[in-house]
Amino acid sequence: MRLTQCLGQYAIPFIISLYDYWRNHRSRQVDRYVPSQRFEKLPLQVVYSVSRRSFYYLTQSRFRGLIAAAFLSIGGLFASSFSAGTRSTYVCPIVLHSASRLRSYRLFNLFADSVILIGITELCRIGAQFDDARRKRALTFLGTGLLGLSLVWGVISFRVPDSSPELAGQPMLDLEYSRGAFSQSVLVVILVLSAWHMLPHFDILGVSIIGGFMIVYFSSLSALTEQSPFPFISLTHAILPLAASLTGTLLFLLARVVHDEEPKLYRTNVAMQILFAVLFGISLVFAVSKHRFEGIHPIEFLISNGQIQHHNYAAQASKSKTLGDAVTEYRRRYNQHPPPGFDEWYRYATSRSSVIIDDFDQIYHDLLPFRALAPEHIRAMTHELATNPFNDLGGIRIRNGTAMVQEGIKPTHAWMVAGAADMMKDFAKYLPDMDLVFNLNDEPRVAVPWEKISMLNRQTEMQEMIPENRVVQTWSTNREEGWAPIEPADQTNITVFTDGAWRGVFDPYVSAVCPPSSKARSQRIWNRHDICLSCVAPHSMGQFPLDFNVASEICHQPDLAFLHGLLISPASFKVSQELIPVFSQSALTGFNDILFPSPWNYIEKVKYQPTKEHPDPEYGHKKNSLYWLGSTSEGVSRFGEWKGMPRQRFAHLINNNTNNQVSVLLPADSNENSFRYEIMDGSAPTSDLHLQTAVHLADPIVRCSDCDEQATELSTAGWADFQAHWSHRFLFDLDGAGFSGRFLPFLHSHSLPLKTGLFRQWFDSRVTSWMHFVPVDIRLHGLWSTLAYFAGVPAPASEGNGPNAPKMRMKAHDRQGKWIAEEGRKWANTALRKEDMEIYFFRLLLEWGRLTDDQRDVLGFGH
Repeated sequence: MRLTQCLGQYAIPFIISLYDYWRNHRSRQVDRYVPSQRFEKLPLQVVYSVSRRSFYYLTQSRFRGLIAAAFLSIGGLFASSFSAGTRSTYVCPIVLHSASRLRSYRLFNLFADSVILIGITELCRIGAQFDDARRKRALTFLGTGLLGLSLVWGVISFRVPDSSPELAGQPMLDLEYSRGAFSQSVLVVILVLSAWHMLPHFDILGVSIIGGFMIVYFSSLSALTEQSPFPFISLTHAILPLAASLTGTLLFLLARVVHDEEPKLYRTNVAMQILFAVLFGISLVFAVSKHRFEGIHPIEFLISNGQIQHHNYAAQASKSKTLGDAVTEYRRRYNQHPPPGFDEWYRYATSRSSVIIDDFDQIYHDLLPFRALAPEHIRAMTHELATNPFNDLGGIRIRNGTAMVQEGIKPTHAWMVAGAADMMKDFAKYLPDMDLVFNLNDEPRVAVPWEKISMLNRQTEMQEMIPENRVVQTWSTNREEGWAPIEPADQTNITVFTDGAWRGVFDPYVSAVCPPSSKARSQRIWNRHDICLSCVAPHSMGQFPLDFNVASEICHQPDLAFLHGLLISPASFKVSQELIPVFSQSALTGFNDILFPSPWNYIEKVKYQPTKEHPDPEYGHKKNSLYWLGSTSEGVSRFGEWKGMPRQRFAHLINNNTNNQVSVLLPADSNENSFRYEIMDGSAPTSDLHLQTAVHLADPIVRCSDCDEQATELSTAGWADFQAHWSHRFLFDLDGAGFSGRFLPFLHSHSLPLKTGLFRQWFDSRVTSWMHFVPVDIRLHGLWSTLAYFAGVPAPASEGNGPNAPKMRMKAHDRQGKWIAEEGRKWANTALRKEDMEIYFFRLLLEWGRLTDDQRDVLGFGH
């Protein structure tokens, strides 16, 4: 079923015109063309004769309908090419056996739609010959047929498992799905009724031509209005489909006037011609007014903007120079007193040269809704969560300044909780007695609907800061008594989690964390063939993300439902829609997991450690290539779900994208004074632009029952030493089942990290896009343009090898690439050290200690 996402149709009017010719015109007698002598001068007579003969064939010959429909179909063909450079990276298989069916599906759909329209026409024609009762029966028969067809497709959609696996998690009568289906049904009913009333006057050819013009016109207008500045549509290219479709429509209407086929609708005919001409004029205004070229490459602006953003962040994040300053700034930011032990935290942070003292907004926002829950309720939930093995959670007990790992945790994941305990060993003595629950899975766990979390946040934001003279600066005594024992780890069977693994989770869980007015809640994108430009626009400048944190937000991007493994078919997804205290290493925007520094990074499961065999040379001495090697760990694929997962889409885009065209931003002149998006074959970036890549999925393909299909389509390579990354200039980072553990090692290297994904981590506000790394949209449509900017594009061999011949079509921006790589390396060694993880975790646990204290409303640090 998803193969139809790779198809397009624009030839239906022409097929119907063939039928119309065969049925109505092939044997009909028409007046023969009679030459006329009007001018004595030969040139004028030639022009007159050619024009008159052309007018005859276009409006009076048997082929007039074919000619009009041909113009319209040509316009549709040109209009369909508007999106050539905006094709989604959703995989349309090439090597698989299903690829050979693509043309068959296209032809079948084309002829099936045409046959249905022709059948309706014949039914209408037959019905017109009978009385009102029989015509009503004909209309009833038509309605019954359409209803039966919709029921058949409905059964197929819900019974065929691979029709839309990312939608498998939603109920049959899901509100958003039903709303979309109902609105489209209303449009179809209006269309059918309008066509039914037009058929007696215009016949099926007229209905298809007029309807086809409106479709071509509005699809072209939509493409032109969304062009800002991507995708690039030249003025000529913009005008051709509009002019061709208008020509075909006007020829059809004019032919009817010439033949006196519509005496009753003559005025309507003239009005329609005027209307269509006015619409064409409006579209011309849009086409001419659009910017054609970029005067400056967007990355130049984004790098400059990144510098400003980071400077502003660093200035406000470290304003405080003394403990008193830090206390004052804390109260100003968060409208409450710091927690007890804040002085110890300040000494801990400053003694370890922390450059971040004031900005811990992530902690504030993560914990804000918990302030609406009673401390005893939080403690009771912690016990229930930690003592049911089904929950896939692990606990830590802090008693008398010592952190102890819960016994009975899954052996395969115990290292994670042990790593968290190790992270707190140097400051645990300053923490109150409490229990903590950690997520053992890669996927996030807490997705509270927006309405509920907003209500909790409003309750807490209404709280006022108490006077300093009322502040209690010590933890409650006998805190240990408030915590029920979390050992043994299997003492309860109560759970708040539902299991959403192996099915789509966007509708039932993820979109619910967004406001009702957001696109994620109000819209569904069914088109996987093209990029959703309206989803991209809020966070992009052309193909380039303005900021990774904005680009990874869910709520304005409903198309993400089929573009990320977690949303399509997660390997594990035990999720709660109630607010519960779970600490996770990463989460999606809008989720309510409490983020903490990852033990994976803290204990250096993957480490930046160049060797003599695999050194880390300076940026300019590395291979000028993009490198990635990884497994298919993002989600589970059983019925082709892999086609939307970023890791597979990335490998396919780089190595096997011969079906789709891509759009690359390149210089419009040899001096690089302006730039424009050029559309080229999917393989051209490597074959013609000579961009170098080394991108492979690791063998074997995992988490799938369609592994053989993936291996055939994508191919694989063996694993390599992790330290082999450093020989490449550009390193790509993608999400796995959760966050990627490679990003921090990448930042520490002399290479330039390119990052895409949706998962958020504790340090996201600390690293700045285009200053410390290069963000790439998860749709990957801007990857080639980004790589072309930094790697450079050699001049084509056709431009010659003489002394004046250009050596580069686009120069490599090595200075900018090296600057970002080195700024990222410097910042990682300054603000993303193991010490910084401890400092963040220390402050987070002080805040959590206060939240779970019965005196929390008066607890604080006074200075």
